[in-house]
Amino acid sequence: MVRIRGSIGQWPVDLTLELDDSDWAQLGAHLGGGLKASTPATPAAPEAPRSPATQDDRLWQDAQQRLQHAGALNGPDLLAQLEALTGSAAAGKRLLVRLRHSTNVKVESGADAPLYRWVGDCP
Repeated sequence: MVRIRGSIGQWPVDLTLELDDSDWAQLGAHLGGGLKASTPATPAAPEAPRSPATQDDRLWQDAQQRLQHAGALNGPDLLAQLEALTGSAAAGKRLLVRLRHSTNVKVESGADAPLYRWVGDCP
């Protein structure tokens, strides 16, 4: 996985690319073979077995509580907290999307990033 952060003019950019072995091989070929196809920069740790419903429910409750306690968070800060909570960028993004569509959350346009504001009751 490769994460690119920065800005294009006044617009913030936060891009995550997930590459499999064949993608790494193609990239290495374009760069003159400088990359090894079988060794991504940071190998993913195997996930521990879990009960999907229980784990997902707990993470959803924790995500709601974090936003409720903060009152409001901008998108990049909230995503960083959710990624830390889940240990996965993809799982953090899923929770962020779920919060975006929750009736307890209002998303407002900010100058640089969306602002997630808690408007509901206790989770």
